[in-house]
Parts: sequence; C-alpha cells; structure tokens
Amino acid sequence: MANPVSENATRSAGETPRYRVALIGDGIGPSLTPPMHEREGGALGLDYTYERVDLAGEDDADLAAVLADLEARGFAAANVTHPYKQRVLAHVDETSAEVSRIGSANLILFGGGRVAHNTDCTGFRAGLEEFLGSRPRGRVLQVGAGGAGLATAYSLVSMGFEEVVIHDLDQFAAEALVERFSGAATGVRLRSSDGDLGHWLAEADGVVHVTPVGMAEHPGAAFAPEALAAGAWVAEVVYRPLETELLRRAKAAGHPVLDGGRMAVGQAADSIALITGLTPDRERMLAHFHELIGAA
Repeated sequence: MANPVSENATRSAGETPRYRVALIGDGIGPSLTPPMHEREGGALGLDYTYERVDLAGEDDADLAAVLADLEARGFAAANVTHPYKQRVLAHVDETSAEVSRIGSANLILFGGGRVAHNTDCTGFRAGLEEFLGSRPRGRVLQVGAGGAGLATAYSLVSMGFEEVVIHDLDQFAAEALVERFSGAATGVRLRSSDGDLGHWLAEADGVVHVTPVGMAEHPGAAFAPEALAAGAWVAEVVYRPLETELLRRAKAAGHPVLDGGRMAVGQAADSIALITGLTPDRERMLAHFHELIGAA
C-alpha cells in the first residue's frame, strides 16, 4: 500500500510537512470537516490545507477527472461524501477490508495508487464504544438501512452485541443489509425487524438512528423514544442540529443519549491519522467541533 506521508507530504529538512486534502461532494458548503481537519493539522505541527470540491448540479460529474486533477496538483487525499461514496469505488486501485465489506468509501489516499477507506464506520464505533462503557450489549436496534446505515451496521456486528436488529420503512432494504453482513456477524444474531418497529423498541437495550429524519431540513423523529424500555439508550448520527427532536425526547423520558458529534469527529480524526500517520487528539477535536457548532 502506498504511504501518503512519504509520497505526498513535504519532508525536506527543517521544513514543515505539507498536506493538501479535498472534500468531494454535492452541496458541501456547510460541512464542518474542512475546518476540523485544518485546525487539527495545525495543532499537529503540519501545513495542512483542505479544499472543497463541490459538484452540486453536476449530474454527470466525472469523478475520474476530479481525482486525476487532485493527484496532479499534489493532494495527499480526498474525503468523499454524498452522493459519491459508492460511485468513487469505480476509480480506485485498492480497497480496505471495511470498504470491501460495506461497499462505500469516504476517504481516498493518493500516492502510488488510489486506496479507498471508510472512516465512517471506525469513527462511529469509537464513539459508541466510549459511550457504552459497561452497559449491557444484548440487543441493539438500528433504525435505517440506507447509506449511513451500511457503515453503522458493519460496526455493530463486531461490537459484541448478542443480537442486531435492522429496521427500515423499506423492508427490502433492511433485508438486503442483513444479507450483506451475515457473513461478518460471527457470534451475533443479525436479523430484520420484519416491519414490526414497536415490538423491537420495547425489547431493545439500545437504538441507533441512521435516517435523515431530525436533520434541519427533515425535522421530526423517526420513532417515539417514549416506547423504549427503561434504561435503553439512543445513539444518533445526525449532528445538525446536535440535539435532534429524537434526542431531546429521549432525554426527557430518562434515556441515555449519544449525539452525532462523536461520529463526525471520529471519522475526521481517523481520516487525519490515515493521511498523515500521526495521532490526532480526539478530545481537542471534539472541543473544536462544539465551537464550530456554536458558531453555526
């Protein structure tokens, strides 16, 4: 595998290592990923710049040309977001184990070949592991089987839960996700909800919500947290707003909650680590993230 630290960063004696990174997506102007990367890169002693490549309105966007242009301009890597996380795989040379299983990537490393990674799953898992601590890992319910649900479900089946239940309004999507990860679910029962959300809400030790409902442009809650059993926790991937209606209602009903900030910071931290070979300070990044949210 190519080493972007040696091939894409300035390493001359006495010179600050330089990294140029991009974000490719559609409508990415409000993204907090660029300032998070640049602040943490600077804190790590790097000359680190992050550029947005917004392909909004370009239905026939030529990803191959975009990637080639970034490589030619000496970029070390590119993060990839909606709607290109799956399409970009047609233009890489190598995929990590996570990408091969999930079928999508959010980071492409350049230098001696394009290598695809998925830090959505690793970032989500790190945040959820810290949140759970010693809480029971019996049954977890995931609500949502779309793009983000692929990364979170992949993480859940490897976290020691006894059972992972997938629910989606599109029953076919839920069943397809279960089938996709059945081979990776060693020692855990993985199944779909069969459309019966109410039953599983009452039976779950915790719920991971991965639908767009709750975002600023999609207000509301995808399910009623009041239907959860006492002590059940709720984890969210939406971070704008940081406190969604779902989390607000869950907290009011006495349930422990995890907001989407940890996943947002985690995927950025894991990306920086892969790009630079250095270890970001996640707590420092989380503090900066909250500054950015407050400013927004």
